Amino acid sequence: MKKIHLAIICLFTGCNIFAQNIDVQPIPQQISKHNGQINLSETYQLLGATEASPYAVQELKDLLGEKQPANIGLRIYIGEKGDKSIRKFTRQIPNQKEGYYLSINEKEIVLAGNDERGTYYALQTLKQLLKDNQLPVVEIQDYPAIRYRGVVEGFYGTPWSHEARLRQLQFYGENKMNTYIYGPKDDPYHSSPNWRLPYPEKEARQLQELVKVAKENEVDFVWAIHPGQDIQWNQTDRDLLLAKFERMYVLGVRSFAVFFDDISGEGTNPVKQAELLNYIDEHFVKIKPDVTPLIMCPTEYNKSWSDPAKGYLTTLGDKLNPSIQIMWTGDRVISDITKDGIEWINERIKRPAYIWWNFPVSDYVRDHLLMGPVYGNDTQIADQMSGFVTNPMEHAEASKIAIYSVASYAWNPTKYNSEKTWKDAIMNILPDAATELEFFATHNSDLGPNGHKYRREESVNLQPTAQSFTESYLKKQTYTEEDFSILQETFNQMIESSDILAAHIDNNPIIAEIMPWLHQFKLLGETGNEVLAMTKAYNQHDQSLFMRKYKHVKALQQQMFQIDQTYNQNPYQPGIKTAEKVIKPLIDQTFSIVTQRYNQKYNTLLNAETNYMPHKLISDISQIKNLPLQVKTNRIQISPALEVIKWPGNGSLTIELDQVYPGENIDIDFGKPEIAAWGSLEISANGKDWSKINFTQEKNRLTASLQKKPIKAVRFTNIQNQEQEIYLRRFVITIDK
Repeated sequence: MKKIHLAIICLFTGCNIFAQNIDVQPIPQQISKHNGQINLSETYQLLGATEASPYAVQELKDLLGEKQPANIGLRIYIGEKGDKSIRKFTRQIPNQKEGYYLSINEKEIVLAGNDERGTYYALQTLKQLLKDNQLPVVEIQDYPAIRYRGVVEGFYGTPWSHEARLRQLQFYGENKMNTYIYGPKDDPYHSSPNWRLPYPEKEARQLQELVKVAKENEVDFVWAIHPGQDIQWNQTDRDLLLAKFERMYVLGVRSFAVFFDDISGEGTNPVKQAELLNYIDEHFVKIKPDVTPLIMCPTEYNKSWSDPAKGYLTTLGDKLNPSIQIMWTGDRVISDITKDGIEWINERIKRPAYIWWNFPVSDYVRDHLLMGPVYGNDTQIADQMSGFVTNPMEHAEASKIAIYSVASYAWNPTKYNSEKTWKDAIMNILPDAATELEFFATHNSDLGPNGHKYRREESVNLQPTAQSFTESYLKKQTYTEEDFSILQETFNQMIESSDILAAHIDNNPIIAEIMPWLHQFKLLGETGNEVLAMTKAYNQHDQSLFMRKYKHVKALQQQMFQIDQTYNQNPYQPGIKTAEKVIKPLIDQTFSIVTQRYNQKYNTLLNAETNYMPHKLISDISQIKNLPLQVKTNRIQISPALEVIKWPGNGSLTIELDQVYPGENIDIDFGKPEIAAWGSLEISANGKDWSKINFTQEKNRLTASLQKKPIKAVRFTNIQNQEQEIYLRRFVITIDK
């Protein structure tokens, strides 16, 4: 009868079971909204504070601020299932880990958690609902669809700063994420060879603080170790690993992971991995009641790398203790999670996979920013995964756009709205310049060509105009005024948004991270405007104006080149790339077309080139053939790969140059000392006839002096039938230009 009565009330009062006009992040499982708002009185009665989650209680008191606790005023109940203060609300609390019941009406506020974390999440929802001292009259029953939700700092490159990590942990708590996995590849005490050593005092203190702040935000700080590259399967290394775990336990860590990703050699043995992990589980995890289940990242962490015939994954599934979580990136290293894909892995590992989603990580496209919406993962498979963590960019603040969206997806995937959540994230991160940041992010979301063949949408709304303008101008030597006007407005917005965002550098750390891209974005907008001016000047037969604009475009191109050569000079994908999927190709193509037409009409020799890649990479090796090439002055190089490359027998890679050059030297690092036993290096002056080149090797570094020999192509071949495992850390050809 009560349910029927509530339904009748809703019919006449306009309440909704799910109220679209109430924005809560992440979207709750169930909301019942009633008409009306309540004003928070100046006094309140707090019931349950001595029993409830201390972190939730403290945040509640901070939220109430100047208001005074008293024996009169609004009653606020807070506590966990079983506490005396909320006993009468027990039936309303979802029987789910981290679930909560939140009720707000003119008489009382109820914050009731299934556990302490649930109470904390109820408080986070209350904080979001409170606006201008007012709260909506509402009931919420809420819980997460996926058990573990959060972030794995597992990228290659510059690890996050201590301050950035502290801000991240607070951000996770606010967005109901419960997991932070500390595993930066470039932390020397996380990986080989220093994983056996204790952290120095400074680093240890910082980790201790991170653990403390994580706890205050109801986040499990998971410390990961990456020992597989040089581990010895003996008792000595077992003891050293346990000793390292014990040291981390003393620092406050209560959650642990062991990574065996991106390694080769004996460390990849699944039987030995399982034996070690079970030993850790039985001699460390299970004897400490406050330690959470162990997590591991396998060597075969995606489907494309797995070899079912060798049985690596099924061995882990059969031999690993059932409580140990197994991480998985999907069908590929970089891929979205699908129903078929998760069923495939779960069948082999005999447990729900713990998803390590490689987005917005950019360590393989470090010249790009990935700030677009989060989409592509199946929304109906929450019950088939034990966890979902996102691997971010080395830009901690810029990554928050995606992290915010992942928090929403992992909490309630069936109600997840990628576009709205993305917009909400931007508003949350930079409310004073949300319009400008959204515009910038819209045009800085794709990865460009990359070895993983993973691409994202970019400049979606501009695509029809860009296509229409380009086709019309290319084929008919004309364009519509509407297309011209839209492009001009876009370029103006690029300039304006860059300036407005840059002005916020002192009050938001995201701006400092993206500043080089803002400079480049503004220059590209200015270039676009001047290229449009060139087309108009050409159509009006105004040679003087055309030449003025042409010279300005070349000057802007030079400035963009300098930025690309100055900032973000990492050894992998150096430089600054922006708006490369739609806007820059449009500008470049238009510039080339109008300059060539001018040359033909006026018999001039103006340079119509923009920055492009004249050289080609050709390979029958799947992990190499899609890697981009880079050109730096007189050096042509393959973008390094971060994963183990499985080089098949007789497989080869070839770099074909656009013309014949005098060669100076070739510099190669495959991360292995025995290359001469299986590899052959050749050059060709015409791309047809090949001659072998001798090289010298010092440790993993190969060098070959070309002594100005003419080269059109360079080829490296595995001359054996046997597959080789290598790291493509360096492949550089230096020419005399």
